[in-house]
Amino acid sequence: MKVIIDESKCVAAGQCVSAAMDVFDQREEDGIVVVLNENPPAELAEAVREAAAVCPALAIRIKD
Repeated sequence: MKVIIDESKCVAAGQCVSAAMDVFDQREEDGIVVVLNENPPAELAEAVREAAAVCPALAIRIKD
């Protein structure tokens, strides 16, 4: 699994961080998403998929 972020789409809602805080964070200055681990382990896959699903801007893509 690889996590890909489109920063230009991110609206800084923070839903991704709520869903998968081990994989996502937000920049302090503007709240834009930051990927902490672009290749998360299998045990975080469900949380990462949830984060992508709840992103209001659809800024998160996942490649398997």
